[in-house]
Amino acid sequence: MNNQDIAKKVIEALGGRENVNSVAHCATRLRVMVKDEGKIKKEVIENLDKVQGAFFNSGQYQIIFGTGTVNKMYDEVVALGLPTSSKEDMKAEAAKQGNWFQRAIRTFGDVFVPIIPVIVATGLFMGVRGLLTALGMTLPEDVTTYTQILTDTAFIILPGLVVWSTFRVFGGNPAVGIVLGMMLVSDSLPNAWAVASGGEVTAMQFFGFIPVVGLQGSVLPAFIIGVVGAKFEKAVRKVVPDVLDLLVTPFVTLLVMSILGLFVIGPVFHVVESYILIGTKAILNLPFGLGGFLIGGVHQLIVVSGVHHIFNLLEVQLLAADHANPFNAIITAAMTAQGAATVAVGVKTKNPKLKTLAFPAALSAFLGITEPAIFGVNLRFRKPFFLSLIAGAIGGGLASILGLAGTGNGITVIPGTMLYIGNGQLLQYLLMVAVSFVLGFALTYMFGYEDEEEVASEVATERLVQEETTGNIPVAPQNETIQTPIVGDVVALENVDDPVFSSGAMGQGIAVKPSQGVVYAPADAEVSIAFATGHAYGLKTANGAEILIHVGIDTVTMNGEGFEQKVAQGDKVKAGDVLGTFDSSKIAAAGLDDTTMVIVTNTADYASVTPVASGSVVKGDAIIEVKA
Repeated sequence: MNNQDIAKKVIEALGGRENVNSVAHCATRLRVMVKDEGKIKKEVIENLDKVQGAFFNSGQYQIIFGTGTVNKMYDEVVALGLPTSSKEDMKAEAAKQGNWFQRAIRTFGDVFVPIIPVIVATGLFMGVRGLLTALGMTLPEDVTTYTQILTDTAFIILPGLVVWSTFRVFGGNPAVGIVLGMMLVSDSLPNAWAVASGGEVTAMQFFGFIPVVGLQGSVLPAFIIGVVGAKFEKAVRKVVPDVLDLLVTPFVTLLVMSILGLFVIGPVFHVVESYILIGTKAILNLPFGLGGFLIGGVHQLIVVSGVHHIFNLLEVQLLAADHANPFNAIITAAMTAQGAATVAVGVKTKNPKLKTLAFPAALSAFLGITEPAIFGVNLRFRKPFFLSLIAGAIGGGLASILGLAGTGNGITVIPGTMLYIGNGQLLQYLLMVAVSFVLGFALTYMFGYEDEEEVASEVATERLVQEETTGNIPVAPQNETIQTPIVGDVVALENVDDPVFSSGAMGQGIAVKPSQGVVYAPADAEVSIAFATGHAYGLKTANGAEILIHVGIDTVTMNGEGFEQKVAQGDKVKAGDVLGTFDSSKIAAAGLDDTTMVIVTNTADYASVTPVASGSVVKGDAIIEVKA
């Protein structure tokens, strides 16, 4: 099937031209904005030639074709009448996707995701302290004080973090936000936890009748204060002359919002938050593990709907109140079952393309990201997904019966073990994970998947036909060491915040967080792709490796701003030659991540593709070894 035929089938499966608002592409994916998701024949698209996967992300239907191929497919679908759009337009449109509830939950995610790393770190510190206590170690007083600093600080200043992040998301000045948030937990106010304990500390009486305490550990009040504060600051800025903005706007914002926060919003929404917490605990504490069974069964459905970020709010509330998070174990059960179902598909299928997709997607699930497993494998065949929900429900019920509760949030399955080392629940946690895995694997293997009637030799046959008709016989890949194209700090590919790359769907490789804005050739090679936007390069080395260098995540939306390309398609380069430059500050200003992926896109041609770098790398350092 040629590219034009594939393009016609893509358009037909998308629901026709009339169902497409716009189409664009990046280095690996065709990005389509559609009018009605329900009209898309997803199974048809996923089984088309050259399609390596498809999923919804940020309101876009993204069809993975891979480097080089995606350019040709884009040209074909545009030639057949699909409307194009700028990347900024697509990004703005994506932000409007979904109903008001979905957009609200997405906003929760935008606010709380940046805070999760410090909560994770705090949870790990608690685990280490608990482990030392469990081992019978008596810590000196000064060391005990130090551990309390490590474990308590994030929760003491939590309202400050929430208000800061909320101001950032809603367009206020984050510095004003964090100062406002810290005012809410000032030492000059009675400590909320001390007042709640019923001791000598009591609430202050403002004006003789308004009880006021600090908002230590409060999440929802801080969020509402952040929303109102950011919008109020923007409103003030519109009416204040530019010459007075620096003096007047922050002064008025902090004055008005500190009064509203302490005397109105704080007290009111603290009561609301208390009821939400009571309701959450009531569900979690249902008898016979029913709460865990229910949540474990629906969690991955909620992930599909895109509103799973609501759990961030609930988990942070639980941790702030009790320093324990029962959600973590239940969610882990659901994610383990999802990954296990994907493993079962990978083991049972004889389709090499599906195997290549399934196992990296499963690994991603076990590291805490299930979207590649859901959209790339399980939902595609339906039964594996729904059987994994059953396994996740049973695992979640077991988690509740065992009383599992992590000391943090944000990490699950394999990394999540760190949250149970110090609280005496590690063995129970491992038992729950094992049960969830076995159930997810067994149910899918026995009842959930029958191999497609695709013959593995089709790919090889297609290649032989191409060789016969064109005379182009590719050189067999050879062992090779690939140098870093970027100076910076190494990041494991599975930790990259993009499911297409982190799942290994595009091939194995490594990522680098840049400290310099220069892209170097990683080997003697020919430039096979040089995007006009300057954000990605494709190279084929003299020894047969096909390498994709992708600067940043979703940087295609910048339309080349901050990037300068130094090479063109067809150029021959030597290892260390400059391919292009980029400005990380402009990437950050666009709200994007400059982490750069280095992928061997023909991974299947090698016996092994192994990252060999860690820590910081400089020009000339080896980062990947490929062996034929």
